[in-house]
Amino acid sequence: MSNLQEPNKWFNKAFRLLKPSKTIPVTPWRANTTWGLITAPYAIPRMMVLIFGLMIFGIGEAFLVVTSLGNSPWVVLSEGISLNSSLNIGESTFLVSVVVLLLWIPLRQKPGFGTLANIVVIAASIELGLLIIPTVENVYVKYFYVLFGIALVGIGSALYITCGLGTGPRDGLMTGLHYKTGVRVGRVRLGIEIVALSVGAILGGSLGVGTALFALLIGQSVAISLGVLGRLTLR
Repeated sequence: MSNLQEPNKWFNKAFRLLKPSKTIPVTPWRANTTWGLITAPYAIPRMMVLIFGLMIFGIGEAFLVVTSLGNSPWVVLSEGISLNSSLNIGESTFLVSVVVLLLWIPLRQKPGFGTLANIVVIAASIELGLLIIPTVENVYVKYFYVLFGIALVGIGSALYITCGLGTGPRDGLMTGLHYKTGVRVGRVRLGIEIVALSVGAILGGSLGVGTALFALLIGQSVAISLGVLGRLTLR
């Protein structure tokens, strides 16, 4: 093989690996039910994947917060609440998640273990991230933080979604409203995000270019992460 063909070979492999997924892959650690915590033989790996995915999701959100360039829509709301109360951003995130979960009741949505873990772990991980991530002043490093944070949120989402242990509170609200109203999922999600973002901005939450980049790139980040997981687990 020529020297010219060798780089092309690795480029093609990398391109195939990073191809976005159009579906949620079935992974070895996927549970049969949303409370399938002890189903052999992947019970321990499943829990590890779930917790790790939720942790890096929260830390990814913290990277955006640190930049002050704008948060994801729901963290804009959490930050707005924290600015007008004695709660920190992590505690505000926990509060928002609980309130959203209560909205499941009239929609007859049923939480899974992953739903409850989502509420606790992401809130705690955002605070952990804010504690350990160094603040920066260089604008280029801030943009790197934003993009890296979006990548982490995408990877974290893919990991916990493929566990099959239940949707997060916000996703459950989206699907519940979709089934109840018949409105398309994308439109329901957009409406929910606009409400959260608007209330958060009114309360003083950070809204900016980071928010726009998150909205633009998060779907692709999740899709690519699901694609990578699907291809790696099929090998």
